[in-house]
This record gives sequence, C-alpha cells and structure tokens, in this order.
Amino acid sequence: MSVNYAAGLSPFPHKGRCGMKEVHDPDEEIEVKVQQLASWIRESRHFVVITGAGISTSCGIPDFRGPQGVWTKEQRGEEVKFGVTFEEARPSQTHMALVAMERKGFLKHVISQNVDGLHLRSGFPRDRLSELHGDMFVEDCEHCHTQYIRTNIVPTMALKPTGQTCTQTKKRGNRCRGRLRDTILDWEDALPEADAVAAEE
Repeated sequence: MSVNYAAGLSPFPHKGRCGMKEVHDPDEEIEVKVQQLASWIRESRHFVVITGAGISTSCGIPDFRGPQGVWTKEQRGEEVKFGVTFEEARPSQTHMALVAMERKGFLKHVISQNVDGLHLRSGFPRDRLSELHGDMFVEDCEHCHTQYIRTNIVPTMALKPTGQTCTQTKKRGNRCRGRLRDTILDWEDALPEADAVAAEE
C-alpha cells in the first residue's frame, strides 16, 4: 500500500502542502472539456501523458497530499489505514483508456511518478513508459540492467539489493548473476537514467 511505501521512505519534513480541497466540475463542463481534449489529441503530432497519484485513487490507492492522503492524515495525527494492497489494486478505466490510445497510435509515451505498477499491469508497453520514481514490482540488474517484472512487490526500497540475482544469459552462455535491486527512489535519489532520457525525448 502507499502507506507502506510512505513509511519506507527516509524521514523528510518538507512534504509540501497537504489537505488541499478537491475540485469537481459540473457534468456539462466536463463534457465540454472532454470534447476539447479529444480534439487536441486528434490534432497532436506527439501526444504524451504525465500521471501522478490521482490516476490510482479510484483503484483504492490513496494519494499523499489530498484531503484523505497519507501525509495529510499523518499531519492531522490521524491513523493511516487502507484496505487495498498494491497486489490487490487493479488498473482503472483511465489506465485502460491510455492503453487503448497507445494501441490506436495516438499516445506516444506515458511519464509516471507512480510506483504502484498499474501502468504495466494494464498492459501498457514498458518501452513507452517512464516510471520516474520506480515500480514496486520491478527489480533491475546492477550489471546488465535486465528488468524483472514480478507479480508481488519486491522486498526492498531505495535502490537496495533484493536478495535475488540476474538469470540473464551472457554472450558466452554464462549467467550474468548480477545483484538485483529494487527500482524505488528515496527522496534524494537521482531519476533513473533510461526512464528520464525516454521522458525527455
């Protein structure tokens, strides 16, 4: 859960403004905005989407700074409890809409700050996805950088060794055997180079 993810980060006092009010547009206004967005997407030459915590709140994964966010509740001194684990969460209709737009050739790339793995589990292609803060389900070999996408969350955070080794076969037939590390960034970690470069392109 994002609660466990938040608890696994190093202490950091400057978490930004928490408890901001959510704004809900009237249905008529949403319809106008949707039509305008659809028009922009059709006319675009290189359509890219940036996602954050809001795309996953409908999946049961709370955000951090929203009215019921993890850090908002923490600041209020309220108990932070949520009943959905990362493994139990399922991609939302929004995740699936992004997959459909990519398959139809409209969407070129998704840049995500989320670590919940829902973009990959929705079927969005890894080579068109930049997970800037990592993914709770992905391990990366420190030698050959082969990535392993797991069905359960990896046991570590902050780019630490997970206890697994790489099984990728090298050119001469030997296994790489490099240590696998989680891909989750802590506060001061640099963005993953391959994902950052793909996001900039």
